[in-house]
Amino acid sequence: MTGTASSTANTFASLPEIEFWFDFGSNYSYLSVMRIDAQAEAHGVRILWRPFLLGPVFRDLGFDNSPFVLQEKKGAYVWRDMERQCRKYGLALTRPTVFPRAALLAMRVALLGADQPWMAPYCRKIMQLNFADDRDIGSAEVVKEALDELGLSAQQIIADAQNEANKLRLREQTSMAAGKGIFGAPTFFVGGEMFWGNDRLDDALEYCALAAPRG
Repeated sequence: MTGTASSTANTFASLPEIEFWFDFGSNYSYLSVMRIDAQAEAHGVRILWRPFLLGPVFRDLGFDNSPFVLQEKKGAYVWRDMERQCRKYGLALTRPTVFPRAALLAMRVALLGADQPWMAPYCRKIMQLNFADDRDIGSAEVVKEALDELGLSAQQIIADAQNEANKLRLREQTSMAAGKGIFGAPTFFVGGEMFWGNDRLDDALEYCALAAPRG
């Protein structure tokens, strides 16, 4: 590593950190995934990507499906709200024909790539496929397509994502989410301070930037 590259890496590692807990099947996570990278950079904040499975968390809370499905009036409101929010952020939206859509392989790949430079574009691509293109992001074909479009070694990444150690890590990370008191997605943590929902992303980033120690 050159001196310049080493200095850049050290600077990045020293940035204040925000934990971003999300699930690809979560509609409000879509809004945050699509904008958090640019917003974090603008605030001088480093993202710690924390993919987890929202389904088991809901089951622990006594729900056998998303509250947006179980409660008809809330579901109707949420999709109208999604239309407004997507217009606000300039995002495409096609209500998925399956919701919430299972995306186990895509989540395992995200866990594998959480510290990789391709993480943010990969997550945006998967979210676009789900909420803009209504594609089955639970299928290996679609996940491979997303990785191929990013110029990545799709076959190797998928194989690594499917190994037993990585499967166990995702289960453990999901248990960790429940242990931290997470009850929905997206959720953000700055230290021990929790912020829930896409509408709290800006607050979380500002809190993170202001809470950082000054040299």
